[in-house]
Amino acid sequence: MIGLSLGHRTDRDAEHWLRHAVRPLGLPGLVACTHLVRRPFPHVAVSLATGGEPPTGLPVTAPELREAAGHAAAEHAARRSGRAVIYPGVERLTGTLTVGEVIALSAIERVTGLGGPPPEPETGLETRDHVRPQWMDGLLTLVTVPVAGGRVAPFEVPDPTPCCADH
Repeated sequence: MIGLSLGHRTDRDAEHWLRHAVRPLGLPGLVACTHLVRRPFPHVAVSLATGGEPPTGLPVTAPELREAAGHAAAEHAARRSGRAVIYPGVERLTGTLTVGEVIALSAIERVTGLGGPPPEPETGLETRDHVRPQWMDGLLTLVTVPVAGGRVAPFEVPDPTPCCADH
């Protein structure tokens, strides 16, 4: 388990770094997560778990950010928290699939419904090509919301409107 804290200010910045610096390494079984941390300032740390040897050539976390990096690694290792960006099968989660297909094709272990019962395995899931499960209760869990036609979609939308944005 590796924790890194490079001072990314947003999830988007951390995801960009993961896609361009970590994904090309082709690490087997990679699960890369983002973690919102508050110390020593609010930012996004990342954690990496691989099915093989730890990667080399990653940047070194600055001393003042080591606590945040350690927190991210510990939370991921305990499967308590972390928002998965790269994980086995993520590239297959495009278009509309059934909940059962999402579980069969990826590392996602559970799909829940926000404020309601979990969707049935045959329920259509509109991925929006943006599926970010989270570690919850030891399981990689995708939280969904109802959408038109009796389907569900991931709770997290691909391009959220920033808080207090000009409308």
